Amino acid sequence: QVQLVESGGGLVQAGGSLRLSCTASSSINVIGWYRQAPGKQRELVASIISDSRTNYADSVKGRFTISKDNAKNTAYLQMNSLKPEDTAAYYCAASSSTGWFMKYWGQGTQVTVSS
Repeated sequence: QVQLVESGGGLVQAGGSLRLSCTASSSINVIGWYRQAPGKQRELVASIISDSRTNYADSVKGRFTISKDNAKNTAYLQMNSLKPEDTAAYYCAASSSTGWFMKYWGQGTQVTVSS
């Protein structure tokens, strides 16, 4: 069982930046961030694989950057040029050390972008 601990959400004005962190209790293969706004489906924001390949939602390309520190089992989501439509609960998710399915989830952290 992998535990995921998130931090870094908060309230920011449009155009501002936030950085989310997610620390896994053990090694994982894929880690990423999903978000869910009220009344909307959960969507993938960004993910990164153990070989550092990344994937982004079109809506955040050029504004968000996902990275990881393998030694710390920690992934980061740097969010720049935030927009009110980025407001959502953000969830960290991860696979097992050899898998691809996001089977572990964090508790979520709220990101609110004011206009």
